[in-house]
Amino acid sequence: MAKKKGITPIGKRIRRARLDKKISLDTVANETGLSKEFIKKIEAGDQRPSVGTLLQISRTLHIDSSFLLKEQDDAIEERSKAYTKRTDNYAYTPLTPNAENKHLKAFRIVIEAEKSHGGVGFQHEGEEFVYVLEGKVEVQVGDHINKMKKGDSLHFNSGIKHDLRNTGKIDAELIVVVYAP
Repeated sequence: MAKKKGITPIGKRIRRARLDKKISLDTVANETGLSKEFIKKIEAGDQRPSVGTLLQISRTLHIDSSFLLKEQDDAIEERSKAYTKRTDNYAYTPLTPNAENKHLKAFRIVIEAEKSHGGVGFQHEGEEFVYVLEGKVEVQVGDHINKMKKGDSLHFNSGIKHDLRNTGKIDAELIVVVYAP
């Protein structure tokens, strides 16, 4: 994959912030509950982190999550393509910039038709609110599957393992608000 000029990959931004603040991999692992191996894969660009994982890491590194989510390129189309490349079948845009010390963060999320986020389900301290702008999705919270369509919303404890899947024939667009104490 060719690297676009002016765009620093998320993993490199995480590693740079961690090293600049002199925070060890052990500390990040203990504060986030992620394994050191998983964090190393994220930093190397071999693993694409979920929004929940990025929130945990940014909180541990005491940096604004938008620093990890935003692109350094000004073109909207280029940013959109870059977001999509960050995760498998999943694009997210932060809607609450400069929220480093805030507990509430909002995202616009697009999931490709008939796809789900690659990797394991999400689980992070706090609460989550999902509002479907377009399409059909399933939000699994624990063992319960919530089938949602345009105009539906859901509020749940994000400390319970949860996952998101587009069950429709078109891309699904959501607003997701995460509260992390």
